[in-house]
Amino acid sequence: MTIEDREEAYLVTHALAKDTLSKIRDVETEQVAFRKGLVKLGRICGYEIIDGAMDTEYVAIETPMAETTGERVKGLDDVVIINVLRAATPFVEGLLKAFPRAKQGVISAGRDEEAGMNEDGEFPITVDYVKLPEIRETDTVIVADPMLATGSTMCAVLDYVLADADPENLFVLSAVSAPDGLLRVGEAVPEADLLTVAIDDHLDENGFIVPGLGDAGDRAFRTK
Repeated sequence: MTIEDREEAYLVTHALAKDTLSKIRDVETEQVAFRKGLVKLGRICGYEIIDGAMDTEYVAIETPMAETTGERVKGLDDVVIINVLRAATPFVEGLLKAFPRAKQGVISAGRDEEAGMNEDGEFPITVDYVKLPEIRETDTVIVADPMLATGSTMCAVLDYVLADADPENLFVLSAVSAPDGLLRVGEAVPEADLLTVAIDDHLDENGFIVPGLGDAGDRAFRTK
């Protein structure tokens, strides 16, 4: 299994995940390649969740030649993926390749850049739209956002996700995370498993991850 427990988070160490992340970090990677990279990274992370956190069961099957025993993953129909708009859209596209029958929810949430980061390292968060499916106790819930910086947005999102739900398995999935954000989300929602491909060095004075990969939404959608 290529997931390591780093105390503050679980780290995806799959070689292809690290290779893909390195490519999308590159400032020379243009929009189409960046989006495709996020899709690929989402798919890899989805497979890692299946391998590392989901049980299998033995089943009787009949091949064209004989009866035999096979093994299938349990719970693939009991997955809920929450898309934190807008940057997570290509990331979620990749997750859906691993979980094609997942229920989907969307939450449009973003920090107020003009207000700036307060002395506690938090931003005021605006939530514009929420549409969530029913979340059952037995569901595996994956809340996806490629960047976990201060953790302010993710904490606001999780408030909505957990308002009327208490899922058995809850993952906060990111491509790149800052230690500050991991600490904040981990303290606010200790029941969540934080899963990321990279834990970066620090946040700059504007709350951006360093070295990071820039603004994932702007790079994916060619906006400023």
